[in-house]
Amino acid sequence: MSERVLPFEQALEEVLTQARSGGSVRGVEVVELLAGAGRVLAAVVVADRDQPAFDRATRDGYAVRSGDVGKALRVAGSVRAGESWSGKALGEGEAIEIMTGAPLPVGADAVVMVEHTALAEETLRVEAGRSLRVGENVVPRGAETLAGNVVLPVGRSLGAAEISVAASCGLAKVQVFARPKVAIIATGDELVELDEPMEAWQIRNSNSYALAALVEAAGGVGLRLAIARDTLGELRAQVAEGREADLLLLSGGVSMGKYDLVEQVLREFRAEFFFTGALIQPGKPIVFGRLPSEKGWTYFFGLPGNPVSAQVCFALFVAPMLRALAGRTEIAPVFVEARLSEGVKGGARVTRFLPAELSGGWDGVGVRVVGWQGSGDVVANARGNGYVVLPAGVEHFPAGLTVRVLLR
Repeated sequence: MSERVLPFEQALEEVLTQARSGGSVRGVEVVELLAGAGRVLAAVVVADRDQPAFDRATRDGYAVRSGDVGKALRVAGSVRAGESWSGKALGEGEAIEIMTGAPLPVGADAVVMVEHTALAEETLRVEAGRSLRVGENVVPRGAETLAGNVVLPVGRSLGAAEISVAASCGLAKVQVFARPKVAIIATGDELVELDEPMEAWQIRNSNSYALAALVEAAGGVGLRLAIARDTLGELRAQVAEGREADLLLLSGGVSMGKYDLVEQVLREFRAEFFFTGALIQPGKPIVFGRLPSEKGWTYFFGLPGNPVSAQVCFALFVAPMLRALAGRTEIAPVFVEARLSEGVKGGARVTRFLPAELSGGWDGVGVRVVGWQGSGDVVANARGNGYVVLPAGVEHFPAGLTVRVLLR
């Protein structure tokens, strides 16, 4: 198999194409509404009635006929939220005190705000020079949506706003897609588990924990398999188990060293490779492809062993595939723009994604690159909240320059 190392944009497009065409979801579940937080809708949510279901006052004040402004008005009663005006229709020269959220009485066509009025001995006057148009301070019935309209589509992730919509439509339960299962295999003789004794030259298996946390945040279920040592037999056994998940992640063993065996084992399993590297830093050795499995195909990513490299590659490439497997329709990584707070040296021949701290206020958003010691520096990575994107071939990025930032 020939190596296929792609520019960043082309590698991302390859992942997005595969995710949209082959990232099929694995089933549907019905869950309680609050248990659906973070899940993806598998059935549309339809408005069960007009919203609002009545002409609704948006201010405390008085329901009036807009043409009566300028006259002395008789206050005929009051209505508050949760009530309905039970008296006769509002007549000429009359007003009804009304609270925010209450239904507009029949005959009224507007609400004048209480601070624009004066009340003396049951006689109401609107302040001089104040006009009132039909419909002012009123949301008409059905203005937000009509009964039968789709208010949340399939593929929408359920956050607080979406849960509010579903609750307003009377849904105590929602249909969501099953969470995809993601097998995680960390490779390398140098790794030890957290509860094991270790020598000075060994490394704790932090990658599988970080990847499992990222999987959960992206809507999947992380399945941490045992560490695969640098032998063909052990790696074969782990890959055989992992390919029965919905997605397979391997960290380490994808470079060109003597004991980097991942690609060799994947080829033994008749893997189809879409690319074997991307022109990015960190993360250049990333591998993406799919394996034949009982369900047809299982996509896999071979991630670099350095922790920051693995996490950058996850955000750029793995998360879009995982969102597709979870049923989401919007899957691409999200970038924002910010101004560099400090200048950064350039000159790289690849697109760089450097740990960065994004901060902002009313006067704008800034970003600064976090000082770090390379792609194994997990402490520096944790000080950032995103990755600043530095295009290839630029010698210097001055302070104040607007750059893209990958959200984390």
